[in-house]
Amino acid sequence: MTDTSTAAPFLTAWFEILDGDEPSRILDLISDDFSLSILFSTGDGNATDFAGDRAALVGYLEQRERGTRTHHRLSATTLGQDELFLGEVRRAGVPEASFVAAGRVNGEGRLQRLLIGRSSEIRFD
Repeated sequence: MTDTSTAAPFLTAWFEILDGDEPSRILDLISDDFSLSILFSTGDGNATDFAGDRAALVGYLEQRERGTRTHHRLSATTLGQDELFLGEVRRAGVPEASFVAAGRVNGEGRLQRLLIGRSSEIRFD
């Protein structure tokens, strides 16, 4: 991560775990009623939507190129139980895409809702 502030602490930790040696540890951070949508664009109008519950997150994790891409925070904020995170995905240190993530953390400190949009067609630099 590129910023050390405490804005969006849950999502900051989430992406650090996702980029680490055991990304499946994020499964321990979700609520029983978890739902997500990750719209993953690779450009040229091609996108995949990983949507659903825990099983969809497992499917997303299984297809990832582990250890290849890293997530870097550009800005983040927290509003009550909601966290917003603007970031950049890098492949071997080279910017590849921008993404925005919104997450809702429940009263037990678990992620209840997650919405991520990723595009290689726009940069926030």
